[in-house]
Amino acid sequence: MEEDQTRVYISREGLKKQKEELAELEGTKLKENAKRIAEAKDLGDLSENAEYHEAKRVQSFLAGKAKDLKYKIKYAEIIEENYNKDEVTVGCTVEVSDGEDDDSFKIVGSDEANPATGSISAGSPTGSALLGSKRGDKVVVKTPGGEIEYTIGKIS
Repeated sequence: MEEDQTRVYISREGLKKQKEELAELEGTKLKENAKRIAEAKDLGDLSENAEYHEAKRVQSFLAGKAKDLKYKIKYAEIIEENYNKDEVTVGCTVEVSDGEDDDSFKIVGSDEANPATGSISAGSPTGSALLGSKRGDKVVVKTPGGEIEYTIGKIS
């Protein structure tokens, strides 16, 4: 199961952070950069004005970031804490075993994924393979290094 194109899974805390970041972009950063562009224009010939071109590049980046945040906020689907503990869903933590090693994954939205801490995206190969499985199920995950077969343990 892949993450729906319009659905953006996120925690309440993550959504709050995105809204704060958007407010900062629109309230401060874009305005400061517009001022920087105006000041750079006053320096003269725009064709050889490195400050102007850098400010325009930054403006483009900030505008793109704001657009991306607006999309994510608009289509945010809050990960609820009262998920079904009988089945692997977004928001749960699932314990798995590959026969040699045990591991634990928290299934989150792509913006909050951090594999180093065990948080994996629902849209990742491992996350999407685990979604919908139940305790005791065997799940095959296709990775660049080959296939891994996990047995689903505790879902919390």
